[in-house]
Amino acid sequence: MATRMLVRNPITHSPKAVTGRETRRVTQSEDSFVLLRLVAESLPNGVLVVDHNRGIVLANQQIERQFDYCRNDLLGQSINLLLPEGGLTESSQTIGLKQKLSGRRRDGLEFPIAVTLSPLKVEQGLFTLVSVVDLTERQELEQAASQAIDRKVEFERLIAELSVQFINLPADQVIESIRDAIRRIGETLDVDRCSFFRIIEGEPPAGPIAWWGRPGVAVPTAVTPYKDRLPWTQDTILDGNVVSFSSLAGVPNEVDRGSYRTLDVRAAVTVPIAVSGQVVGALDFTMLQSERTWTEETLHTMRVTAAVLGNILARCETDETLRQSILQIEHARDRMRVETLYLRREVQERAGTGVIIGQSQAIRNVLELARQVAATDSTVLLLGETGTGKELVAAYIHEMSARRGRIMVRVNCSAIPSTLMESELFGREKGAFTGALARQIGRFELADHSTIFLDEIGELPPDVQVKLLRVLEERQIERLGSPKGVHVDVRIIAATHRNLEKRIAEGSFRDDLFYRLNVFPIQVPPLKDRVEDIPLLIWRFVDEFSKAFGKRIEVISREDMAVLQRYSWPGNIRELRNVVERAMIVSTGTQLSIPLPAVAHPAGKRSLKLNDVEREHILSVLDSSGWRIRGAAGAASLLGLKPTTLEARMAKLGLARPKRA
Repeated sequence: MATRMLVRNPITHSPKAVTGRETRRVTQSEDSFVLLRLVAESLPNGVLVVDHNRGIVLANQQIERQFDYCRNDLLGQSINLLLPEGGLTESSQTIGLKQKLSGRRRDGLEFPIAVTLSPLKVEQGLFTLVSVVDLTERQELEQAASQAIDRKVEFERLIAELSVQFINLPADQVIESIRDAIRRIGETLDVDRCSFFRIIEGEPPAGPIAWWGRPGVAVPTAVTPYKDRLPWTQDTILDGNVVSFSSLAGVPNEVDRGSYRTLDVRAAVTVPIAVSGQVVGALDFTMLQSERTWTEETLHTMRVTAAVLGNILARCETDETLRQSILQIEHARDRMRVETLYLRREVQERAGTGVIIGQSQAIRNVLELARQVAATDSTVLLLGETGTGKELVAAYIHEMSARRGRIMVRVNCSAIPSTLMESELFGREKGAFTGALARQIGRFELADHSTIFLDEIGELPPDVQVKLLRVLEERQIERLGSPKGVHVDVRIIAATHRNLEKRIAEGSFRDDLFYRLNVFPIQVPPLKDRVEDIPLLIWRFVDEFSKAFGKRIEVISREDMAVLQRYSWPGNIRELRNVVERAMIVSTGTQLSIPLPAVAHPAGKRSLKLNDVEREHILSVLDSSGWRIRGAAGAASLLGLKPTTLEARMAKLGLARPKRA
């Protein structure tokens, strides 16, 4: 007869009377659950065993940690206590079923879990093994990973936007755009301050040209400026290496460490910016409020940012070089165009002029002075009456100088309206005034490395006199409409028929300008003081107009020549040329008759000097005697002088028998 005994159900823990054979089965079942408990305790996730009524019959230690319950308090409780969304239903007790539910802790807070259900069949019936995984940490990791991906995507988008933004950006807008880019980069990388520096070879680095900081952050000083302040930082940057430290303890140089402490810098990364292998700038990321560990990903991001700014600087330098080249080409083109027009006008206006004709002592003295001053760059002031050939003397000085390889630029100050004088001399920018539709090169720029001849300088307006004085003192001009000075290397030759000292007294000419111009004055003699040159000049003009008019002149009478030499020529060489031209026009044969000008000049224009009166009287007597000196009808007899005395007087007055040139 089988023995019966009372044992505790290993599942329900309730006592039950059993036979000996049943006792062995219960003991075996209990041993199985003990083994299950041991296995459950070793698993990293929570484990529950529930019966067919969804009551909890087993819970491991991980369940206690997950739900903050003591497992003894859970035994016999419905699983709905832990799974508020309904727990396990009849249909959910399927092999391998995995569900994502919400678990409820003892304090009522819910958290995400993953539940896996597995059937457990023992002799006492069908149970369900519930595996519980806390998804809170996984969700936090997934969220952090998602945020990291979002930040990476955002940064890549920012870099792409910046790269595209600077492609066609005008040069004058680059710095402002870099400032905006620095702000966005600083915010994205979550730093206290972000600064952008330029480094120019041979010059000490200056403060940042663009920076951004959180509200309340002070304007930064240069991070890599001075060898004695941040020697390690500066050397590292100039060598092309990144400076990075998470705390001041990471700064190896004591001098740098002290400087950073003075600047309230607690952590920083400074990335060099290189163009064509040359460090041209630096991008600095600074923490002022706390220390910070810089991850490799963050450092990579900073290097990429610096590379983008390096490309921007390279493009800006290329654009600036190209812009300067274009400006130089345009300047050369404008200068060539102006020179072409100028030369064409010069050829038209000065056909038949250019050679100084004369053998008189007066003209030889002028040419000697011109040769002496030509070898220098000194300013020359030519004085003399209208039509005496001052412009020819200026051209002679230029041709004898080292500047003869370039054209001499001529300016008639009396022929240019005062309103246009400044732009004509110094140039103008487009839009400088109404009607200035294009940039214009001035005469001084055109005369760079050459000579400028300012004729009739006494007619220069007072406001332009001031600017000319600056050119003489500083060798710089300013185009109208531009404050930027332009250096010019110009030799100045000025001329006037005015009495400048009288004009200074009248207040119409600046005395300081006169003293600047009057460095080497040359007095060009009037034609009446070089009478012996008149025949040479007449035959020079005859040759000129013979070619122009297709006429051949072989003879000019001595009488006509003598009359022309006695005339005072108030218009000087210019008047003489006009007289010869009129005579050539009406000439019909090979002998040229040259009448004196029809309009008599006022007596007041004639010289009252004793030498001039004596000279004119002797010349008249010589003309009447046919230049015969000796004999009863000779000039000496008519004048009551010895022939030798008359010849001495003639030599003194520069009188000589006219010869055919």
